[in-house]
Amino acid sequence: MRLPLLAANWKMNKTIGDALAFAGAFIPEMLEVVGFMAGSQEPAWPELLICPPFTAVPAVSAAMAGYPVAIGAQDVFWQDKGSFTGEVSPAMLKDAGCSYVIVGHSERRHVLGETDEWVHKKLRAALDHGLRPILCVGETLQEREAGDTHRVCETMTREGLRGVNKDEVRSVVIAYEPVWAIGTGKEAKPEDARDVIVRLRATVDSMFGDGASSEMRVLYGGSVRPGNLKPFMAHPEIDGALVGGASLDPIEFAKMALEIRKGRRRV
Repeated sequence: MRLPLLAANWKMNKTIGDALAFAGAFIPEMLEVVGFMAGSQEPAWPELLICPPFTAVPAVSAAMAGYPVAIGAQDVFWQDKGSFTGEVSPAMLKDAGCSYVIVGHSERRHVLGETDEWVHKKLRAALDHGLRPILCVGETLQEREAGDTHRVCETMTREGLRGVNKDEVRSVVIAYEPVWAIGTGKEAKPEDARDVIVRLRATVDSMFGDGASSEMRVLYGGSVRPGNLKPFMAHPEIDGALVGGASLDPIEFAKMALEIRKGRRRV
């Protein structure tokens, strides 16, 4: 059974002091939820991931050292070094304590103009440096109303995974985040999210062979919070959540981990 993943995307929120305050409040809540014991070789259930802004990554990484919480970044550049003012390389992220990185989030695509080609380069660079990319895909409201949801999400998936081999694709996480449901108050129905994710898994299988998607985790994101997460997790095709606003509160984030833990038992 795939290990569920609960990932926090803090976006452009929290100073270093705010981030350390979150860690101080979250650690005791998290220990109770995941049943972690010092020295245990058992992975947390679910796997927990926090993606702070770049400035807070080293501090959060240090605060979570020794606890079952992975650290990720919200973006990466595809070059190792050079004259790229304002960018952060994969090697820099690893040096700061990251093991994951989000690529292709809708806000970077639609607000900052990132293309499928850029997202592909970032995913490729992440894999080349041992970072696990979380590839975000999702349609706008206009695309959804035009009946283009599956075409848009399949294209983003194919372009993002282009050139990746079957062994590498196991390290990739896909996050389906309908753009129209992020920070808008609108919510996708769990059944609709499942339908898209089933199609995404079929796309992966068509690229890498039958069964390839069974070794990948696919998350849902889009205004998820403790009160609406449970019905999404009832679908075995959905392996967890990429959480925005609700992840800023340590108690709320811990509650979501508990919902996943109750809804997706070990087998």
